[in-house]
Amino acid sequence: MKIIIPMAGMGKRMRPHTLTIPKPLIPVAGKPMVHRLVEEIIKVSGEKVEEIAFIIGNFGAEVEKKLLDIAKQFGSKGTIYYQDVPLGTAHAIYCAEASLNGKIVVAFADTLFDAEFTIESENEATIWVQKVQNPESFGVVKVNQNNIITDFIEKPKTFVSDLAIIGIYYFKNGDKLKAELKYLLDNNVVVNGEFQLTDALENMKRKGVQFKPGQVKEWLDCGNKESTLYTNKRMLELKKNEKLISSSAKIINSVIVEPCTIGDHAIIENSVVGPHVSIGNNTHIKNTLIKNSIVQTETTIENSNIENSMIGNNCNVINHASVINIGDFNTLS
Repeated sequence: MKIIIPMAGMGKRMRPHTLTIPKPLIPVAGKPMVHRLVEEIIKVSGEKVEEIAFIIGNFGAEVEKKLLDIAKQFGSKGTIYYQDVPLGTAHAIYCAEASLNGKIVVAFADTLFDAEFTIESENEATIWVQKVQNPESFGVVKVNQNNIITDFIEKPKTFVSDLAIIGIYYFKNGDKLKAELKYLLDNNVVVNGEFQLTDALENMKRKGVQFKPGQVKEWLDCGNKESTLYTNKRMLELKKNEKLISSSAKIINSVIVEPCTIGDHAIIENSVVGPHVSIGNNTHIKNTLIKNSIVQTETTIENSNIENSMIGNNCNVINHASVINIGDFNTLS
């Protein structure tokens, strides 16, 4: 099995954090969100994942190395593909043309999930969905009495279904998907100037491919700061049996209200941290109360009272009592 992860987007809704790193590398519960995504897919895959293909923009050599390292940690071959121009979801996936064969899972990188199932790999295709209260904001599917998907509807103006597509797909035969993606590109089949994956899925369905809905226990979004903080909270709760506090972290005269994750060589001094806080490597928290926040690496926070905040790498925050949302290399004092 292979995992295909399109992640070339600009992540504009997550600025300022995505001005220096791509959104899928922002940490959630102590690991980059793309790492958490791969972790969950492998957990439900039911068989060895031979390759993980990342479709990226011009993110630079350091980011590429981090992605290849993630694949290596799971015993998989890592492959990098490039989407130089944002031409839609179908175009993004087709950028990994050479890897679109055999059994594949396509997963968009800003979606995390909690599930208690194993992928039924003998199904022709599966689209994971979740019931939502506002289906008009999502692409949704309709199913028949045999639990086969009959229709794909993008952001319906009137109610047709509350089963929203969460952005994770399984294909038993990746070549069939590749052929339909190629057809869209070759024939310039666009909607609002972009090549849409749903058009390829519709063509596959018309040719007899049966799509079944798969349901997750919980769908977690990382689209903006608020949803990312909530996802960080839920992932900390779900992963509380993991070793979340590094053995090299120094906890001095402080209280850790779990669940929290504290990275390598972090120092927590005269502070109360948690619940639901992620602290990055080599970060120093001193004389501070902090909860429900993400703080990345090499950052110093002193004499502050912080909650519901996201703080980037290499920052200094001194004498603050507020909600903070700052990217890398910032100082607040």
